[in-house]
Amino acid sequence: MITLLGSFLGFFSSALPEFIKIYRDHKDRDHELAIMDRQIERTQKGDTQRLEEIQISSEAQISQAMYRHARKTGVRWVDALGGTVRPLITYAFFLLYAGVKIAQILIVYKTMSLQNWTDALVYAWHLEDQALFATVISFWFGQRMLHKNRSGWSK
Repeated sequence: MITLLGSFLGFFSSALPEFIKIYRDHKDRDHELAIMDRQIERTQKGDTQRLEEIQISSEAQISQAMYRHARKTGVRWVDALGGTVRPLITYAFFLLYAGVKIAQILIVYKTMSLQNWTDALVYAWHLEDQALFATVISFWFGQRMLHKNRSGWSK
């Protein structure tokens, strides 16, 4: 029995360094896989950052191309007219809209035999009118704010 136990102990003690080596190799591989995962993650973050840089660069190029056509001609009235096209169109549509609304208020006031103008105004001013007015105002003032802050963003 002692011989058998001694043989088993000898075999186990000779195999123990191999088991430790296998265990260390397994842990080393796990560590290497963790390092590779971190490297892949960094690479993906770098790629994402690079794509964002490319997108920002392309947006800047598009913006430059859009404004390239708006250079000064040297003729004052042409340059002045070029800068007022959008506001003039906005004013024209606003005046047209105001004319339609005034006509609606007059028609409502006369046909419904209302006591005062404010009642006619309440009937003529709808939720859609409110949304349209808010959209136009937000567009103009929002564009103005973005234009002012764009120079601050690029610094």
